[in-house]
Amino acid sequence: MDERDDRWIATTASALLAAEYERAPIDAPTLRRPDLSMETAYRIQAATVERRIAAGARVVGHKAGVTSTAMQNQMGVDEPDSGVLLDDMLLPSGGALARSVLMQPRVEAEIAFRLGSDLTGPHVDLDEARAAVEEVFLALEVIDTRFTGWRITVADSIADNASCARVVTGPMVPLDTALDLKAEALVVSINGNAVATGQGCAVLGNPLCAVVWIAERLHRFGNGLRAGQLVLAGAVHASLPLPARSTVRVRSSHLPPVELHVR
Repeated sequence: MDERDDRWIATTASALLAAEYERAPIDAPTLRRPDLSMETAYRIQAATVERRIAAGARVVGHKAGVTSTAMQNQMGVDEPDSGVLLDDMLLPSGGALARSVLMQPRVEAEIAFRLGSDLTGPHVDLDEARAAVEEVFLALEVIDTRFTGWRITVADSIADNASCARVVTGPMVPLDTALDLKAEALVVSINGNAVATGQGCAVLGNPLCAVVWIAERLHRFGNGLRAGQLVLAGAVHASLPLPARSTVRVRSSHLPPVELHVR
């Protein structure tokens, strides 16, 4: 990377923040740089997150995105991406969200985790991930794009913090080792009508695999998952448009439901 690349990354990060705050979409970076690498996209993401932290936000976890075949088909990619969760993105179950503060929001149902201990290393296995997780819960992720439309590449999404806008957290319960998360079936309803379903196995074969993937990816950059942090494993279905004046609810067989009211 030369000085011009550093300036372009900084300029793009500032433009993304301005687009979000002003709710005025911008062109996707790959329209100017079709060869935008994932490495550079993550540098844009990091620059954006650093600015938000400097303004008072706090890191509370990480999200894996594009982890299901349905989402990979929808995005036209064959690998996951990740983003950073900040405290000002979180809403409790039953909370309200004004759709007008977002631009092109969509919603996804996910299985999520809260870590009880740190998790890092180049070769994390499922048993280590399971041991590090203290609690599991259902979550709704509201994704949004700061670009002019959803016809974006995975590099564009990464630059845009993996398109994460808000996260609605359901009640957290201790992770029962007897619970088969692969078979956990989620049902999404909007205004009482079931609109999507998916099982935990849609997420890399096992939602805990997303925890492994994020821990290993962070380790490559000298970081890791920390005790107390949240991890969103990724959607179990293709994302859905988020309508105004609606209630979105997710239920499953063994985990408490999560609900969002959209104004």
